[in-house]
Amino acid sequence: MNTSNIFELGLGITSPWQIVEQSLDTSIDPHRLELKIKTDRGAQFPCPDCGKLCKAHDFTERTWRHLNFFQHHCYITAPVPRVNCAEHGVKATIPPWTRKGSHFTLMFEATVMMLAHEMPIAALARYVEENDTRLWKLINHYVLKAVSKLDLSEVQAVALDETSSKRSHNYVTVFIDMERKDKPVLFVTPGKGKATVASFKEHLKAHGGSASNILEVVCDMSPAFIASSKEHFENAEITLDWFHVTALVSRAMEDVRKSESKHTLMPKHLRWAILKNVDKLKPDQQDALIDLQKTNLATANAWRCKESLKWVRQAKTPRAAAWRLTNFLNYYKDLLREKIYEPVHKALRTIESKRSMIERRWKSTYSNARLEGLNGLFQAARARARGYRNQHTFMTMIYLIGAPLGKIIETFTQPPKTPLSI
Repeated sequence: MNTSNIFELGLGITSPWQIVEQSLDTSIDPHRLELKIKTDRGAQFPCPDCGKLCKAHDFTERTWRHLNFFQHHCYITAPVPRVNCAEHGVKATIPPWTRKGSHFTLMFEATVMMLAHEMPIAALARYVEENDTRLWKLINHYVLKAVSKLDLSEVQAVALDETSSKRSHNYVTVFIDMERKDKPVLFVTPGKGKATVASFKEHLKAHGGSASNILEVVCDMSPAFIASSKEHFENAEITLDWFHVTALVSRAMEDVRKSESKHTLMPKHLRWAILKNVDKLKPDQQDALIDLQKTNLATANAWRCKESLKWVRQAKTPRAAAWRLTNFLNYYKDLLREKIYEPVHKALRTIESKRSMIERRWKSTYSNARLEGLNGLFQAARARARGYRNQHTFMTMIYLIGAPLGKIIETFTQPPKTPLSI
């Protein structure tokens, strides 16, 4: 077996293609290994439309980046034929080691897609010594192609939430399948309003799903999400996740603290002491919370209101939850009457107006906690990459991290089968 045979075996090259020349240029950095491929004289090639073998019309020389040969960059150069098909006319063929329009071999692209799961694309570009813009084009191609193959015909319960793609209130909305245990992301779209739910409905329809099949939607307390979910998924029950109820009252409590601190001296380290769980406080935060509870400050009462939500959440049955929520609302609406408590009163009114959707938590088996956890992964990836240039690349990375695309992408980047011997 000579050197050309070894390279042909590694590349999966078969007749009529053959390696006719190899050269290693060590005068440049990185070193460059060139493999030149040609075809047998008079060889016929399949028409890309019908597959019928046709004579070559003409040839255009092209070059592709391949996996490194040890520490040397490897490039393949070959004359790519256009065939003259009697039925379809002159058509450009696609060599078996690459895809249409690519500057890389399938093996190189498969390696990039594998590494893209594990590291920021900028770091990946440095590792393979390639321009990151070209890598993003490659990754976008396979991710969008894989997303187009998703089968959503069995989706019945979804959750949605927005996550920031950049600073200055730039968001994307993520939809997940609540029944799927692993890689549940179904759809990602720019924005966070009503239009996002309408876009998901169209996406669902395009992938074999149906809006009438959706029986439950889990979301936050956004009026836009709630109204649009009711409009587009008529058979669905809306469940408001408890996490967002707690977050609503916590923000109101923080507004009370800010207002009161303008004219009243507060204990040091109080801000995080009242926002965090009691069992996760640092010693100085514990001391601040103890000092607060000894006072009759408005912030102390607002904190007690927030903590009382835990009592409501611990209800074992829907009936018990309804009773506890009623008593919670009545007690704190009566207790917190002064003007400084207006942010809390506003939060309580919101809870009261949406209580039927909140109480569904005790009937539903779903929670938005999974989506909140995924959002943490998406934001960690964004931070590790030091941000993304635009929303499109962030959305691509969300699909790559959270959508069930792995096996689909593998089929696209699968190099040709190679013979066991030559």
